[in-house]
Amino acid sequence: MTSTSAGLAVLGSTPAFAEPLHVGRPNVLDPERVLERIKGALDRRWLTSFGPLVKEFEARIAETAGVRHCIATCNASIALQVLIRALGLRGEVVLPSFTFIATAHTLLWEGVTPVFCDIDEKTGNIDPEHARLLINERTAALVGVHLWGNPAPVGPLSELAADHCIPLFFDSAHAIGSRHLGRPVGSFGTAEVFSFHATKFINSFEGGAIVTDDDQLAARVRSIHNYGRGEGEHVSGIGTNAKMTEVAAAMGLTSLENMPALIEVNRSHHLRYLAGFADVPGVRLRDPAPEDANHQYVVIEVEAEQAGLTRDELAAVLQAENVLIRTHFHPGCHRTEPYVRDPRRHAPLPLPHSEALGERVISLPTGTGVGHPDVDRVCEIVRRATASAPLVREALRTE
Repeated sequence: MTSTSAGLAVLGSTPAFAEPLHVGRPNVLDPERVLERIKGALDRRWLTSFGPLVKEFEARIAETAGVRHCIATCNASIALQVLIRALGLRGEVVLPSFTFIATAHTLLWEGVTPVFCDIDEKTGNIDPEHARLLINERTAALVGVHLWGNPAPVGPLSELAADHCIPLFFDSAHAIGSRHLGRPVGSFGTAEVFSFHATKFINSFEGGAIVTDDDQLAARVRSIHNYGRGEGEHVSGIGTNAKMTEVAAAMGLTSLENMPALIEVNRSHHLRYLAGFADVPGVRLRDPAPEDANHQYVVIEVEAEQAGLTRDELAAVLQAENVLIRTHFHPGCHRTEPYVRDPRRHAPLPLPHSEALGERVISLPTGTGVGHPDVDRVCEIVRRATASAPLVREALRTE
């Protein structure tokens, strides 16, 4: 969606924010420590291929996830591809359509057919009962996504996977630092994949990781992500180069050290938004799971009848005010190329809950690049836009 001046005649002659306020603006805490670690790597002249920073990062992520093994990678998409290859998947894999396109693309890239499942609108996570309808003799695995850092229904998914003797793994790109039933995300299923992209609240500039308690799977992943090499540099099969660099690990370690502070910042912003939207009709802040969540995303739902504006209309107003929001995830994967060309293959049943939620949600800025006055101003933009909904809609029509 491009920025527009629509609605400014109602809300003001100039944008509320002189500089854009971004969703996913990188958190950068303690840059001196990052640079100190990078300098150490330069002094050692050990910049990649399992240096001490990468090994330390892997150990700390494994500890955070509550598992024995962590294999750090150059990004999370490659991590998913390596995991799919290590699991030897063929045929079909069931996954939610309401996710970032990489979850599906990595399967298709590896020659596996993604079969899209609907969600529970209350949580946004995969609906296990719908997933059960999609499993057949061609199904090789089941994928859960911890949407916006909120844990997927781990118990029912685990039972479903066990019933059909297929592996269950999780795209946990949003979810490091979250917990479910007292256990950390990362410790569920056959394996989980984290993202440390710059937009994630824990970032390594660009990076990812595969975490698992399966010793044999971990050994295969380590081999595949290093050209198929095993102990003693012996090549035992086909592999790729998915390794994390020391520079990325320097940022990742420093970011991870600051995770409690980052979670507290995000929780504080969430509570501020919650208070700011309390009296705005038709705009509801989605609460994280009623457990320990990392509060990485602030997500609102827009009910057009009560708010007087559709989600897209309110999004256009926010963009015009230099609030660069995201509409996670619209359209769903099943409505995106190339999957929309063959819906019978990728989405054999309607996905009404995915489409309905996708048309209502907006992700708002949070993180260390946002202050409480910024949150208050965003809430005021939304409040004024909904209060002046007829004028805003007219301005949008004539834009």
